[in-house]
Formats: sequence, structure tokens, C-alpha cells
Amino acid sequence: MAEIKVKLLRSRIGTTPAQRRLLDSLGLKRREMVKTFKDTPSIRGIIAKVTHMVAVFE
Repeated sequence: MAEIKVKLLRSRIGTTPAQRRLLDSLGLKRREMVKTFKDTPSIRGIIAKVTHMVAVFE
């Protein structure tokens, strides 16, 4: 299965509690943090909710 890298570009300050929970589930705590995930529909759904804050590298 393919893997994707997700990088947090914007700060969590000023986000809604729901967006903070989504970032917590991805494990992105600090700006410029990068995590690698398997490319699954559930991960893509989480990323879709916070697209304005993250960058995805395939």
C-alpha cells in the first residue's frame, strides 16, 4: 500500500476544538512536523477536514 507524508504548515492556535482533535489523531502537535501514514480513505478523510493547515506529499 502506498504511503503519504503529511506536514503541519499552520499553527493550531485559533483552530476549532474539532480541528485540534483531528490533528491530535494524526499526531501533529507542532508546526513543521511531518508524519508518514498509509494511504487509506480514513486518513484522506481526516486530511480533507484540515486541508488549509497541512500539506500532503506522496
